Amino acid sequence: MFAAVDLGSNSFRLHVGHPAGNQMRIVRTARDPLRLAAGLDMNGNLTEEAMDNALRCLRSFAEILGQYQLDGVRVVATNTLRVARNASAFLPRAEAAIGYPIEIISGEEEGRLIYMGVSHVLADPHERRLVVDIGGGSTEVILGQGHDIEAVESFGIGTQPQAAAFFADGALTPEAFEAAIMSARARFEDAPALFPPGGWSAVYGSSGTIRAMAEVVSSNRIGDGTLSLASLEALQARLINAGRVEHFGLPGIKPERVIVMVGGLTILIGVMRELGIERLIAVDAGLRLGALCDLDMRAHRRDRRDEAIVACMQRFGVDPARADRTATIAARLYGRLKPDSDRYVRHLAWSCLLHEAGQVISHTGAHKHAAYIIENADLPGFTTGEQRIMATLVLGQKGNLRKVREALADPDLAKAQLALRLAAMLMHARLDDEVDGLRVRMKTRIEIEVGRDWKKRHPTAMVWLEKEQGSWEEIAIPLSISTT
Repeated sequence: MFAAVDLGSNSFRLHVGHPAGNQMRIVRTARDPLRLAAGLDMNGNLTEEAMDNALRCLRSFAEILGQYQLDGVRVVATNTLRVARNASAFLPRAEAAIGYPIEIISGEEEGRLIYMGVSHVLADPHERRLVVDIGGGSTEVILGQGHDIEAVESFGIGTQPQAAAFFADGALTPEAFEAAIMSARARFEDAPALFPPGGWSAVYGSSGTIRAMAEVVSSNRIGDGTLSLASLEALQARLINAGRVEHFGLPGIKPERVIVMVGGLTILIGVMRELGIERLIAVDAGLRLGALCDLDMRAHRRDRRDEAIVACMQRFGVDPARADRTATIAARLYGRLKPDSDRYVRHLAWSCLLHEAGQVISHTGAHKHAAYIIENADLPGFTTGEQRIMATLVLGQKGNLRKVREALADPDLAKAQLALRLAAMLMHARLDDEVDGLRVRMKTRIEIEVGRDWKKRHPTAMVWLEKEQGSWEEIAIPLSISTT
């Protein structure tokens, strides 16, 4: 059984589900319409009130999660926590409240998870489809066929800032709608190059805002009763006729959700006009279901992150044989260093596979180029935090350690760094079969032991080990080398 928590800009939502054949059966849901994006002040910081409300919700979610025996939990945060200037200060409090790590995912990763959720509930595995998701702080557009994603883009436009910019006073005028729609179209004017009109057989809308529009249009027989462009323009006319947000009272939407729908409507009309979309279908699936499916895939060793690493290796011309050799050596050394947990085992392996990615740019400072690539590349399945960990390890693979000193305060990460540095050295010296001749321990100091025969056979390796001694001692971690 798995759980997915979506810390969205409009609402915090939770799904608990368990796999049943090829389906994910949802057994519990929860939602709190916090409108976190509205809690950003003029400086881009979350207010104390917004953070307190979020923490209250997370504590209630923690109580729900505690009622189930879960095999995996994924808590993801989207646009508002991506852009909030004080997110790093808020995050530890939020993680303590819910009891699980929180991943602030990129817009592209958000789009991929949305598509995974949508494709999971659609029957046709060959259908070429476009998915549009309008959130509180961003809008994701994804093109794919069946379960395969071909293009994904996150646009920095969402219901909250759109509503605040054009309908802050609650007035629903033709001029406000026209300005809001034109502003939305400007955001999507490059979209046709990424998603050529007509390149799909169906279009789906996955967000709660789009589902709310579908409910209002259907319940009140607006236009043709479907989410056609004509029906949405008819809904716009109904809103204008109401005159003000608080005067719109049609069945299908709660009064407090009207302003969210208004912002979303202008975005949806804008993207439909720019991409030539005449009609879309609202579907009750998206980010949370995608996160549940991703957890299920990981449990069955079908991790999208492994595929992303292989694709990145190919993109930057990494020699797979050298990368695999480094990863194998590092894994053996890391095991001998006896980390307190397995938290960094996979990060170390992935870092080894990409540690030479920077050589495609320049051999001089290749480790710096590789670190930049890893931290900034679009790697499906990875969070920004995971990429930052790998970038740190790769940056510290050689040379001075001052540049990664702060990160090495984590003992297990420091052991992973040592394992990568020694593995890279041994791989370059082609000493794959000689790893057993090197013993290493690390607590408050590093102790390396080599046999006398090993030392005689590999005198140049000893030169590198002595240089390594200076690098660690420079950051106040003593390293001793002894011969047995």
